[in-house]
Parts: sequence; C-alpha cells; structure tokens
Amino acid sequence: MGSGYFSNAGVFLIDSLFGLYISAVLLRLLFQVVRADFYNPLCQAIVTVTNPVLRPLRRYIPSLKTIDTSSVLLIVVLQLVNTWLVALVVGVSPKLGGLLVVAVAELLNKTIWIFMGAVIAQFVLSWVAPGGYNPVIGVINALSDPLLGPARRVLPPLGGRLDLSPMVVMIVLQLLLLLAVAPLRDMGYALL
Repeated sequence: MGSGYFSNAGVFLIDSLFGLYISAVLLRLLFQVVRADFYNPLCQAIVTVTNPVLRPLRRYIPSLKTIDTSSVLLIVVLQLVNTWLVALVVGVSPKLGGLLVVAVAELLNKTIWIFMGAVIAQFVLSWVAPGGYNPVIGVINALSDPLLGPARRVLPPLGGRLDLSPMVVMIVLQLLLLLAVAPLRDMGYALL
C-alpha cells in the first residue's frame, strides 16, 4: 500500500527535474523561432542554463536553416528518458514506439502550455501595466504576438479597447490540448 506513495513521489521528482530542464531548452528553441531579443536578461539566463549541454552538441549536429536541431534532439532525448524513467517507476516495461508517441505528446503539451502562459501573462500585463516595458514583457510579447496577431486581424477590438483575441487564442490552444495532444498521449500509453 505504501509503495504507491513512493512511486507517486518518484514520478513527481522525475517529472519535476526533467520538466524544468526540458522547459528551459524548449524556451530557448521557442525564443529562437519567434526571434526574441537574446540580449534580454531572461533569455541570457535560459542560454546560461542550456549552454553546457547544447554547446558540445552543436559541434556534431548542424542546424537546418533556422531550426536548431541540437535543441530539438536534446528535448526529444530528455523527454524519452523522462517517460522511460516514469514508466519504470510505475512498474511498466515500456516499448520504444509507445515511448516516442508519449514523448511527442508531452512535448506538444509543454509547448502549448508555454504559449498559453505567455498569452495569459500578456493579457494581464495589458490591463495592469499597459504600455510598460521591462525585459520579461519583451519576451512575453515575442512569444504571444505570433498567436495574437492573426487573431487580432480576424477580431478587431470591441469598443476601441476590449481585445477578445486572447480569449480566442486560449480556446484554440485548449482545443488543441483536448483534440490533438490528449488522443496522441492516450495512443502512446496504449502502445507502452
């Protein structure tokens, strides 16, 4: 009976430790994709945390045009190891196909949640500190603008100030979680 508590604690520790580093590398990759200002202190902190692993990988793994393949490979490998360790702690002997599908689903989940967090933060900051700037706001805007821009072109502001685009983007992102990520994750767990 008590072993369930220990396995839950093990899963929590594995997911927390791997999740933090995967999120840092994923943020670095997303910052490159959205062309965030890398002289920003937040970006510099992410670079400092991820450089010890990515710098040696970049010597052997070239980038494909604008895609940092070493970051992508590192994220996938870390998520595979995370999923494999969690499966072992839970008592499942995982198969490679299931591990790959679950890893992809988890990475999509993390990516969508990063964008959701950026949209929520941008929405709150637009009410609390409109027009204000600090380095974190710049990064939040860089992450949220590629999603909010198309929504703003479709939905103009109501009454000159009320912007419904964050709500539309959040609905679309939540639908992606429900209709794409959840079935993919379930399929991966079935293949484990």
